Amino acid sequence: MHVGRAATERIGRRTVALSQRGCLHRHPGPGNLLAMALTERDRAILDFERSWWSESGPKELAIQERFELSATRYYQLLGELLESDDALAYDELVVRRLRRLRDRRRRLRTEERSAEGRSSL
Repeated sequence: MHVGRAATERIGRRTVALSQRGCLHRHPGPGNLLAMALTERDRAILDFERSWWSESGPKELAIQERFELSATRYYQLLGELLESDDALAYDELVVRRLRRLRDRRRRLRTEERSAEGRSSL
């Protein structure tokens, strides 16, 4: 199949543009997440988030040992997962809880910045 610039493919109820290389399907949304089912690692990350506090030791050490990833890379992957409909379908409670926590932290940072701006006037 020849993949030109405007090539698209119907996946479920969505029409998505194919990448220039012709091997990846991309959603036309934030972050251009790949239209793929969850990988084993994705599911393992969500499972880990469900129960990491029951393990002894720091979370970052458990991430390094279990996934062989830096904490930074782990949280990048987790952030991408939180935007995934497949992740939501796999473990709705965990994904919704993590989204709430993420959104709360964002709101607090925004409020802190606006308070700092007002106090400097």
